[in-house]
Amino acid sequence: MTTRWTQAVWTFCALIVGALGVRGKPPSEDEMAKVRAALPDSPIVRPAAPRKVLIFTLTKGFRHDSIELCTFTLTELGKKTGAFTAEDTDDPAVFAPDRLANYDAIVFNNTTGTLFDEPERKEALLKYVRGGRGVVGIHAATDCFYKWPEFGELMGGYFDGHPWNEKVYLKLDEPEHPLVVMLKELPELAVADEIYQFKDPYSRSNLRVLVSLDTARTNMKKDKIKRTDGDFAVSWVRPYGQGRVFYCSLGHRREIFWTAPILRHYLAGIQFACGDLKAPMEPQPGRR
Repeated sequence: MTTRWTQAVWTFCALIVGALGVRGKPPSEDEMAKVRAALPDSPIVRPAAPRKVLIFTLTKGFRHDSIELCTFTLTELGKKTGAFTAEDTDDPAVFAPDRLANYDAIVFNNTTGTLFDEPERKEALLKYVRGGRGVVGIHAATDCFYKWPEFGELMGGYFDGHPWNEKVYLKLDEPEHPLVVMLKELPELAVADEIYQFKDPYSRSNLRVLVSLDTARTNMKKDKIKRTDGDFAVSWVRPYGQGRVFYCSLGHRREIFWTAPILRHYLAGIQFACGDLKAPMEPQPGRR
């Protein structure tokens, strides 16, 4: 009871903090050192032009304490590899056509809740991607805009709980895909993190799933497992109009951000979203 009560209190506090838009603590010196040591030295591919990425960090629901660490990591990732430069903001006013035009891709970094309501901002985002730019979702980016179906379609699905927050095993659905090949370096293909399950509009008919949960090696007797088809995607890509979408549900635990193969997975996803890394993105409904 004590543990459940403590978890409930922390969840309530995180919801209040998220609703108020309060920023979390910055990464410690030790954490920054671990991140820098894990960063790759070069991009996956040489960018065709200087790339600029927007990291959006607003929360209106639960606020993950890894947001600031993720922002630091992605900023350093771009800086060290030369793949992109990054700016971060939690101001939804950035979703105006003239401002979005400054960026090659937008990263939704653990964003939660209804981030904005204005129809013109929603349309600006959709036009931005349809017109040939990119979107990246990290972890809670699927925990947004439940009353805006077009966002769920854009991102590829909606969060529907996280039965696991422990060591699990991954299955590489497409091991030789340019966004996946680096994950072969994960020992045992194991990772400890909060693992999501997804609800509609999630469907392999609309997405190219790259990585999923290895249900043969993971505890499938957890409470709150809702899916009955054993399909628990971890990362995917998809086309959207002329644009590109990359989503990865890893990014809850802080140690994710100094796990070198995952950092290269993020890098490949961002370079894909920017249009530099050419990779298959057409859905493959029959692949499991």
